[in-house]
Amino acid sequence: MQYLVLMGICWAVLALLFFLLFSVQVPGQSRPEWYINMTTVFEVVAFFWAAILCFRNWRSPQIVSGRSVWLLIGLGMLSYFIGGVFFSYWETVLGIEPDVSPGDIFYVLTYVFLILGMGLAVSSRRLNLEVWQWGVVSVIAALGILIAWRISAGAGYVTSAEAATVPEWAKSLEATLAPLKSFLDWFYVVSDILLLIIATMLLLAFWGGRFSQSWRMIAAAAFCLYIADIWFKYATSRPGTPYESGGVLEVFWIFSGILFGIGAALEYDLSSR
Repeated sequence: MQYLVLMGICWAVLALLFFLLFSVQVPGQSRPEWYINMTTVFEVVAFFWAAILCFRNWRSPQIVSGRSVWLLIGLGMLSYFIGGVFFSYWETVLGIEPDVSPGDIFYVLTYVFLILGMGLAVSSRRLNLEVWQWGVVSVIAALGILIAWRISAGAGYVTSAEAATVPEWAKSLEATLAPLKSFLDWFYVVSDILLLIIATMLLLAFWGGRFSQSWRMIAAAAFCLYIADIWFKYATSRPGTPYESGGVLEVFWIFSGILFGIGAALEYDLSSR
């Protein structure tokens, strides 16, 4: 277990150093392609690693928190990995940044699986929170709603590629998916808030218990996912400013995948004992 946690920490440190060293953008110039490609590698590797560890928990009959929980979380990690690959292909290979891409299909599945999996983990604890704990949940939920509402009120992507360079099949698919934009905007906002609430309840439900370490990591992973998503909403809603991948706060997506993986590794170790 120790070497898996160490692997995750090392990957997180490398990603953070990479973002801090190379994310600064020269005014009037785009970020280099090699930088965008490396940020994608850091992200998809983190979520694929987390998916493997979650599926390992699902396969183990000794997992105390329930195999179904880890199956759902593992499917969420795998969906995010596939979504990241599609998004990267759409942005770096085809050179377009549409309002909706094929990757959004898998991002939607990610949220569905994570909400179901983490919700199942919370419900299995038979929560009996005290008044102050419900107050903490309410405050965090209110702050999450306020921040998401203020940021998501902006416009969508600003396309930075020339239309002539986009293949016809990609244009056709983009036109087919475009009507889903309004639904997806609200879906992501609501899903982020639900994950934030569930993560808070996970922290309170598992605080001080034998398996608290693993679920603190899962809750922290959900918080990191929320931070990165909020940054993405902000970056894509600035009027007149084309969105370009690689902002320093996008490192929280990588942190999220790593923390899900570390949480899975800790859970497997404790359950095996």
